Amino acid sequence: MGKSKIENNVRTLRFMKNEMTQADLAKELGVSRQTVVAIEKGQYSPSLELALKISKVFEKSVEEIFYIQE
Repeated sequence: MGKSKIENNVRTLRFMKNEMTQADLAKELGVSRQTVVAIEKGQYSPSLELALKISKVFEKSVEEIFYIQE
């Protein structure tokens, strides 16, 4: 089995939620804007706690936001 990469729909969901900025999302989550940038670019996989907070903000399941790309 090859290396899997976790992808996400955070950027798309931000725009669908009244064009929410990275800074706005970061403030709601209690993280830095740079953390949001890293998550969106797939450079950082959030902790389970942070993933659940993101799912709550967007009112989506974790699986609707994050998925494995093989």
